[in-house]
Amino acid sequence: MSRIVLVTGADGFTGRHLVQALEEQGDGVVAVTGPGHGGEDGVSCDLTDAAAVKALVQRSRPTHVIHLAGVSFVAHADPEAFYRVNVLGTAHLLEALAVLDATPEKVLLASSANVYGRPAVECIAEDLCPAPVNHYGCSKLAMEHMARTYGDRLPLILTRPFNYTGPGQDERFLIPKIVAHYRRRDPVIQLGNIQVSRDFSDVRDITRAYLALLESDARDVTCNLCSGRAIALERIIAFMDALAGYTIQVRVDPRLVRRDEIPVLMGDPRRMRRLTGVTPRPIEETLADLYAAAAGA
Repeated sequence: MSRIVLVTGADGFTGRHLVQALEEQGDGVVAVTGPGHGGEDGVSCDLTDAAAVKALVQRSRPTHVIHLAGVSFVAHADPEAFYRVNVLGTAHLLEALAVLDATPEKVLLASSANVYGRPAVECIAEDLCPAPVNHYGCSKLAMEHMARTYGDRLPLILTRPFNYTGPGQDERFLIPKIVAHYRRRDPVIQLGNIQVSRDFSDVRDITRAYLALLESDARDVTCNLCSGRAIALERIIAFMDALAGYTIQVRVDPRLVRRDEIPVLMGDPRRMRRLTGVTPRPIEETLADLYAAAAGA
């Protein structure tokens, strides 16, 4: 009998890649989407509705769970939504899973590297004390603390993804926005602080890591998902200039410069590599793939 993998956030950027990969390897997938987004390929559920979440879990009886759903856009206009969805929504899911007759074999929860805040170290390992500086990071850390209270009842793995991008990401996010400007050969791009450095991975490699964690014997562990390399946004712009064959003019928009901006965010990937065997490809390869795909669209 194949596994039954319940994936929340199945209609999101990561979820679409993950559902496809699970189905390709023969798993049964319960693709949970947001309210009103079910359709033929998904099951619509409002995670803030505890009764609806419990009913969904009781119907599907998953053997494995990957919980991706959440408010992930850091500049989201409604701060309360971070806590309603990311904390209470996760609590509803875990409570529903904990009362099943057959406990799932693995429950993966997507937290975020934003929980680390502005650390005074160059490379962030999982044992660094979190100190988030925005509502998104605070909500994810609150989710982690709440989730650990279920550790004696559910086989949990908490993941802390750093920045990642790839095919299908919305242009609200930085890398797709940059690539789209070059695809259109726009002369000017409005950005925030391009001196900041980020650890970028490819969504296809993050998907591989999730699948490997699902197969692993790990339990009660927190795992960074990262490349171990930080690259400044100005270097990404320089790479895209060379790739596209022209120099774009960068204008700094003060509205895009965050007061709580984190200068450098880079993860220690050693635990991820040990548990999954995945080494993310360089961001330059991802940028080239995105640009080629955009040019052929």
